[in-house]
Amino acid sequence: MTSSLALFFLQAGADAGFFNVIVEKFNEGGEFMWPVLIALILGLAIFLERIITLNLADINTRKFILEVQEALQEGGIPAAQELCASTRGPVASVFQAGLMRADEGVEAAEKAITTYGSIEMSFLERGLVWLSLFISIGPLLGFLGTVVGMIEAFDAIEAAADISPSLVARGIKIALLTTAGGLLVGIILQIGYNYCVSKIDRIISDMEEGSITLIDSIILLKEGKQIVPDNDSDEA
Repeated sequence: MTSSLALFFLQAGADAGFFNVIVEKFNEGGEFMWPVLIALILGLAIFLERIITLNLADINTRKFILEVQEALQEGGIPAAQELCASTRGPVASVFQAGLMRADEGVEAAEKAITTYGSIEMSFLERGLVWLSLFISIGPLLGFLGTVVGMIEAFDAIEAAADISPSLVARGIKIALLTTAGGLLVGIILQIGYNYCVSKIDRIISDMEEGSITLIDSIILLKEGKQIVPDNDSDEA
């Protein structure tokens, strides 16, 4: 079946162009292809918005943590706060929230990091519910078009009082095309959804790992110990 589909698309691309064939099949799919297309467009719009937002939120966390530790060691908490304020992304925002409460104690800083971390997590995951909705709606609309196409085919049989391939061909074609369109929408949006989830998980993991390092650095700062190892002493 897979080889047959590949052969079909290759022949279609050679004869009339792939895009023209897609448009032709879309028109042959009937009116239910439009809701399927709208679901795809809205889903892709949400996916692109999430990708842009997540890329802006993504930074080199390890490098940033080291910069914060150096700022704490050289300029104390105010210098680290200034660095976090000038850095984009949820990791910097969570760090800044913890540093703002660091003077009240380590427990207060931990509580602030946990609270603000939850807020940042919800911000990262915003829109994924709608993307998941369109992943479900796309195939369902396709299946609804399938039912309508089959009803149309049986109506044609009833009206003609005869079973002929030419009578049911249009209804069956509509049924198959809407099913294919709905499944294609679901596959495309599911890939986008999984990509967003994997990127969010990595950002959250970096945020949690960095928060632990920040708390340890604040403890070392309050104890008057060195936060960043001295390269000169390590070489010696």
